[in-house]
Amino acid sequence: MANTFEAIATVTVESGGAANIDFTSIPATYTDLFLYISARSERAQTQDGMNIKFNSSTASFTGIYLAAIGSAGPQSGTLTTGAGSIPAANATASTFSNHSIYIPNYASSNNNKSYSIDSARENNSSTVFQLDLIAGLWSNTAAITSIGFFNDNANFAQYSTATLYGIKNS
Repeated sequence: MANTFEAIATVTVESGGAANIDFTSIPATYTDLFLYISARSERAQTQDGMNIKFNSSTASFTGIYLAAIGSAGPQSGTLTTGAGSIPAANATASTFSNHSIYIPNYASSNNNKSYSIDSARENNSSTVFQLDLIAGLWSNTAAITSIGFFNDNANFAQYSTATLYGIKNS
């Protein structure tokens, strides 16, 4: 069967930044969801952390990650709402992270929701980059009707963009 991607909505952060990037009223007419995010933080550091929430909830999230961080080598561990690293205000100007997020079977009320994230953050340097692979679980059987993103310490910077796609099996 062929999969068909349909753009549901796009959010672009305007001048002044935004505390959250939110998608609400997600229709239950698709089998899976896919998000593509290009983000940057206004935090006065070189990087910040991005987090995810479903249905306005940050409870009941668990996950594991594998990260390659510059010349430091691989790292791994557990996390809760973490969705990858993004460049911040002190990183090279105009650099943004890239995140791909896949959420299968999001509309079912019969199972907990799993998701996978792959992301890349760079600082225009051969030694300052981060690649993340994240496998997450939201231990809740509710259908996902909204998805939100927020930073650890600051607003999303202007021109941060996120697009939500629905995937239909045809």
